[in-house]
Amino acid sequence: MSTKLDSLLWISSKFEFTNIKCTSLDTNFADFEYCFLKSVNRTYKYMSLKVNLFKTPITKIKVNGALFKRFSGYRPFMYNVTIDACRFLKDTASNPVAGYLFNFFKKVSNMNHTCPYDHDLLFERLSIDFVNQQVTKVLPFPEGDYLLETNWFAYDINRAVVKVYGTIS
Repeated sequence: MSTKLDSLLWISSKFEFTNIKCTSLDTNFADFEYCFLKSVNRTYKYMSLKVNLFKTPITKIKVNGALFKRFSGYRPFMYNVTIDACRFLKDTASNPVAGYLFNFFKKVSNMNHTCPYDHDLLFERLSIDFVNQQVTKVLPFPEGDYLLETNWFAYDINRAVVKVYGTIS
């Protein structure tokens, strides 16, 4: 976010990925083929992950997304939302918070359609530039260290946890 203090001075914010952790809680149901951050050069960095689904088709999915900010450990910050993903994908305007989070990955994922899911799930090359635009211009966040933790439920059983860490400076 850029704020003009006077005609000579500008302040800007910048987001950086710091880590990603993907955990399958039921490897008979789904497992991560890969989950990583890649720094191609100083300006092009991205996140990718692939989940192999072993029991398809999947017709009932819930997702819990919680945002944390580090204050002597990570503490809840602003959002903790659980949605029925199959219902939400039929009308993405039905939940503004989920819609904001969905906008982060809808263009880089094959999970941008309604249920059922009968294929592996991909999030390919979510770029730092796009995330930076979302968290500094679309909905500005204060400086600090953040964690977005998502829990993925199929048939009301928690199957996977994805934790994405980042810093806004």
